[in-house]
Formats: sequence, structure tokens, C-alpha cells
Amino acid sequence: MFDIGFSELLVVGVVALVVIGPERLPKVARTAGVLLGRMQRYVQNVKADISREMQLDELKKLQAEMQESARNFEQTIASEVQTIGKDVGEAVESAKLGGGDEHRKQPESNAETQHVVVQDVPPAALSDDSSTPAKTGV
Repeated sequence: MFDIGFSELLVVGVVALVVIGPERLPKVARTAGVLLGRMQRYVQNVKADISREMQLDELKKLQAEMQESARNFEQTIASEVQTIGKDVGEAVESAKLGGGDEHRKQPESNAETQHVVVQDVPPAALSDDSSTPAKTGV
């Protein structure tokens, strides 16, 4: 942070020893260490608070975007429902007036109009006991 080398730290220690004296130097060093620790914790707390505030602002922006998106979606769905309601109302009115025959659905494929051919099955083959094979007399 301050870019202090070992030699510079040694000079500061010698000056502190001369100025403060050998009796009070340990107490002053402890006090300086405690104050330095408090300052570091305070700086960390401030950084964390700023980070939380930034995240909160981002979340508020995201929430506003989501609410706007939800409003737009709701308006789109409401307009579609209204359009479908009008179409259904028109179809009902045209059916009431007798024009309903032309709106009936015609079969779209041959699958709807195909007939199923059923082969004749001897009654013995249709027995309820499925565990034993049916006797056909052959």
C-alpha cells in the first residue's frame, strides 16, 4: 500500500526508539497495531457496504426491467385475448344467423375417413381365460 521496504522500516524503528524511549516503545507499538487493525476493519466494512449498495442498485434496476417486461407481456396477452374474443363472437353471431354450415371442418386426411375391416374370429379365440390357448379343433 505504502511501498515501504525493510531498510525504511528499520530507520523508522530506530527513530521511534530514540524519540519514545525503550520503556514506552512496546506499549506504543501495541496501540499502533490495534489502531491499524481497527482502520483495516473499517476500510473493509466500507468496501463491503459500497459493494452491497452497488448490488442493491443493480437488483433494483433488474426489478424495474422485469416489472416493465411483465407489464408489456400482460398488455400483449390482454390484446390477444380481446382479439380472440372478438373472433369467437363474430363466429357465434354468424352461426346464429345460419351461416354456420360453411364453417364446419372437413376431414383433412384420409385417415379420418378410412374404414376398419374386422376379420371373423371364432368365438373360442375370444374366451375370457387368456392363460390357456383357445381350442380351435384343428
